[in-house]
Amino acid sequence: MQGSYFTNPLEFVISTLFSLYILAIMLRFLLGAFRADFYNPASQFLVRITNPLLVPLRKVIPSIGKFDSAALLLMLILQIISLVLVLALRGGGIPVGAVLLSSIAELVSLMINVFIFAIIIQVILSWVNPGSYNPVSSLLYSLTSPVLRPIQRLIPPISGIDLSPLVALLGLQVLRMLVLPLLA
Repeated sequence: MQGSYFTNPLEFVISTLFSLYILAIMLRFLLGAFRADFYNPASQFLVRITNPLLVPLRKVIPSIGKFDSAALLLMLILQIISLVLVLALRGGGIPVGAVLLSSIAELVSLMINVFIFAIIIQVILSWVNPGSYNPVSSLLYSLTSPVLRPIQRLIPPISGIDLSPLVALLGLQVLRMLVLPLLA
């Protein structure tokens, strides 16, 4: 009884801490891949909190083109560790293949969620405070423009209303429905 009393809060803490750090690495990976402003205060925050684990790994694993392969590997390793710890707390077996596929599925889901939330936040900021400068809004633009720009070329604004975020959100949801079941 005592073990199950502490299991849920401990599982929550482990999952939350790992998820937040993996999110920071994911954001750093995506912002680096899309050549966002490195000197932006939000970028600098991500660099500072991810450097302790990422810098030593980069010495061993080189980047592939503009993609930081060390960040990808670190995200995968941390996701696997998180899942193994949660499974160990639950007292279940730890099948290696299932843990690896589940970890990859979680990372793909996180990446899709990052784009979905970035687009939603960017749209809300454009309604609430259009035209103002904010360090986070410039990073959101850097993150979402590779997704929105091709759609904006196909669907120009109609009466001054940009429908590309709506199309992008629909496309990301469809992508999630097509990709994640293959990994599950």
